[in-house]
Amino acid sequence: MSIPSSALCLKRDNLFEGKEIRSIWDSEKEDYYFSVVDVIEVLTNSNIPRNYWSDLKRKLKEEGSQLHENIVQLKMRAQDGKMRNTDTLNTQGIFRLIESVPSPKAEPLKVFLAKVGSEKIDEVFDPELSIKRGIDYYRRKGYSDKWIESRLKGILDRFKLTDVWKEGGIKEPLEYALLTNEIYKSWSGMKASEYKELKELRKESLRDNMTDIEVALTDLGEIATRELAKEHKPYGLEENKKIAKMGGEVAKVARDDIEEKLGKSVITNQNSLNYQYLNETQQIENK
Repeated sequence: MSIPSSALCLKRDNLFEGKEIRSIWDSEKEDYYFSVVDVIEVLTNSNIPRNYWSDLKRKLKEEGSQLHENIVQLKMRAQDGKMRNTDTLNTQGIFRLIESVPSPKAEPLKVFLAKVGSEKIDEVFDPELSIKRGIDYYRRKGYSDKWIESRLKGILDRFKLTDVWKEGGIKEPLEYALLTNEIYKSWSGMKASEYKELKELRKESLRDNMTDIEVALTDLGEIATRELAKEHKPYGLEENKKIAKMGGEVAKVARDDIEEKLGKSVITNQNSLNYQYLNETQQIENK
């Protein structure tokens, strides 16, 4: 496994009674890898959390647990300031670990996971519940109903585009990502991942953190791509990439026109987050 150079150590002061849980962000997989020993220490109050984890890890291995197979060793900064190999698990793995540890502190999280699971089952029988929860979430975040309506329409338009791509022989998730990047690059000059980096986003939705103009240009690029694909009927990745580039260029023309009249770029690093990620490595270098 390769953690890209943009991976950061993150202090998560709001987790587990304010205790620090070391973690690394993998920007390629868009997931966190958390120090298992740190989580064990907080959950168990063990004086020697490494011994507790060693015993649990051996038990998991004997049971043939997939959780044991998902452990990844990454270098993390220890208390003495040195970088040492540390057992880590990604977000899903950490939740599974919490379920395996008998601890009163783990109970609130276990209840939360059970509630999420129950909600997902409910949504299978009544998909409208998922939409309602999404609307409630956006309202709590302060988005207007007009913005929410536009966002939902954008999601529907995205589905229409992927349906057209599917008819054009596109099947793999990586192919969808490559085509989306082609649209973004054509009108913004950046891949989606680079756009997220500009806005200092990680797992958060890019569109949820765009301005109205940025969202409109993104939608225009995708709608133009869809209509061009319906007209020219490309098949396979390479032909669809050409069409995706053309669709993005339509949005680029609109962007250039807007920027000429505004006298400034419409692409910003603004986001809607009410928190900030800390680059621990950069903080140390600055000191």
